[in-house]
Amino acid sequence: MEQTRTLLISGASRGIGRAIAERALAEGHRLSLGLRDPAALPEGPLRQSARQGGDRVVVHPYDARDPAQATAWVAATLAHFCAIDGVIHCAGLFSRVGLLFGPGGEGEIEDQWRVNLMGPWWLTRAAWPALVASGDGRVITLVSMSGQRVKGSLAAYPCSKFALMALCQSMRNEGWDAGIRVTAICPGWVNTAMASQVTALPADAMTQPEDLAALTAQLLRLPASAVPFELKINCVLEPC
Repeated sequence: MEQTRTLLISGASRGIGRAIAERALAEGHRLSLGLRDPAALPEGPLRQSARQGGDRVVVHPYDARDPAQATAWVAATLAHFCAIDGVIHCAGLFSRVGLLFGPGGEGEIEDQWRVNLMGPWWLTRAAWPALVASGDGRVITLVSMSGQRVKGSLAAYPCSKFALMALCQSMRNEGWDAGIRVTAICPGWVNTAMASQVTALPADAMTQPEDLAALTAQLLRLPASAVPFELKINCVLEPC
């Protein structure tokens, strides 16, 4: 029998996060969505369900830059659903800042670290006692192929994603004996707003957000004995 989980999902207002949240709702899970602007949640099944009293979906303000908001979101979710069985980290920032950055680069690099690395760190730490209490907790993190290799002159973004991969391994080590399983999902180009400026590849040839949502749904079904730590997904051939 498949388990119904209570899930924290960040970055669920658009793109990959929204697709994952909509699929999780369709699969019967209870969702707590952390959004920088809760009013920006688009019309659709998530917003409709949130309007129906919060039995299946609740929305909470959450800015990944602020550790206090991670703590408040977790506390509000536990007060509402009385449990947290999984955390899905989808919030993230992209940056083209390179090694030889110019004026303003330091601030952008700081944003990369706070959102892409410390955001998942703070949120996972806040949710950790509930994940331990679950006995079968899940942490799924959207990392990126930029956490596996560095292309071109990018520096700030891949550095933050390599660090995020290390954090995922630390979470896996820390949570293993408590039944917590961690998966880092590392896609290449995905047809989202982040990839809207890409001209070398048509949008329909990219990985689609719904594809990653389907993979995430399968991860939530797998027993602890079969959860993979890392999934690399690419729509183009790259040298290993």
